[in-house]
Amino acid sequence: MPFPDPTRRYPITLPDGTDHTGSVFLNRVIDHPRFQAGDFTYASDFDPPENWCAHLAPYLFDFSKETLRIGKFCQIAHGVRFITASANHAMNGLTTFPFPAFDLENRAEYQPDTRDTVIGHDVWIGYGALILPGAQIGSGTIIGAGSVVRGDIPPYSVVTGNPAQVVRPRFAPEMVAVLLDLEWWDWPVEFVERAVPALLTGEIGQLQAFAPPR
Repeated sequence: MPFPDPTRRYPITLPDGTDHTGSVFLNRVIDHPRFQAGDFTYASDFDPPENWCAHLAPYLFDFSKETLRIGKFCQIAHGVRFITASANHAMNGLTTFPFPAFDLENRAEYQPDTRDTVIGHDVWIGYGALILPGAQIGSGTIIGAGSVVRGDIPPYSVVTGNPAQVVRPRFAPEMVAVLLDLEWWDWPVEFVERAVPALLTGEIGQLQAFAPPR
């Protein structure tokens, strides 16, 4: 089975041999000091933007105090948006109007919310999902289409709705523990490539057999 080349901008080749420009490996198209994406993490869009960072995280600026961190092997569908902390207004005063944002001298120090948004590894974020400031999404999670996600999401959960709720765990707790211990996304690429058939099954024992020595 062909393994994707992590150095490519467009990882999918169409039957006619051309690149599918609607899907990109994010760390090949984003150069932003506050946005980090791991190898093999891709995003797709039916109307591919020129600026993928501004498209996915429109409130993440070079001068923002928060970061958006996405792990390896994540899958981000059309319409997903990350609303990062720079978008938030202060809520402890008598008004939420951000007066300092209009003052060049004071703007740099004015950011009421500085929480990072962190997405684990092997997370599938479905069509049109909205990830809110400070969300911490565990590895292996599936985010349903149109979900509005905030707070902490346990690893290997299935999450849907607005506000998003954990519908069910993907696997039994003991299997989740093994997967988190294996951390297959951090294996050398040649080990992951050999393990692809096992990764595509539900048999944890098969995957364990491909693990590199520690």
